[in-house]
Amino acid sequence: MCNASPAADSIPALIAHDTVAHVAGPGGTRTIAAESFCTAPGRNVLERGEVLVGLKFPPPAFRASSCYQRFIPRNEMDIAVAGAASWIALNETGETIQEARLALAAVAPTPVLAEEAGRWLAGKPATTETFAEAGELAKKVASPIDDVRGTAEYRVHLTGVLTKRTLAEAVRRARAALASSDPDPPSE
Repeated sequence: MCNASPAADSIPALIAHDTVAHVAGPGGTRTIAAESFCTAPGRNVLERGEVLVGLKFPPPAFRASSCYQRFIPRNEMDIAVAGAASWIALNETGETIQEARLALAAVAPTPVLAEEAGRWLAGKPATTETFAEAGELAKKVASPIDDVRGTAEYRVHLTGVLTKRTLAEAVRRARAALASSDPDPPSE
């Protein structure tokens, strides 16, 4: 996280999970949302003398799951051309998305929260068509560059594809957990 690489694999997952970073330094302590931690390629919010001392994840939610996927060229560096993380919470039947957070890697100067796409998913059916539309919305926050790993146009395309795939997998995982859970789960 402190390296603040736009192509980092862990940062989108931290963002999707609504993780908070705890920072300490000469001026005291502070907390920073994961989506606000990176400020530019290789730069973060840490001030002189500050260190990242911990990460706090929200408690696991019932009927929720997540997924991260990335695309890398097979014969080149192990650095994502594009990556997407999805976290979703389903309703009691597992058919409707109650809440969602989506984050992207390698398609902007920093890992980025696709806030509009996440908000849009709330209340929508957990279907392939919904996931595809969310992928289109996620593409709006992609502002990639061309480099040796891929063109900007290709990265934007991958944003939509990876968002759709990670949503589908997160829903599959949440439904599997719901199906195998106690019929009378504790209230949230």
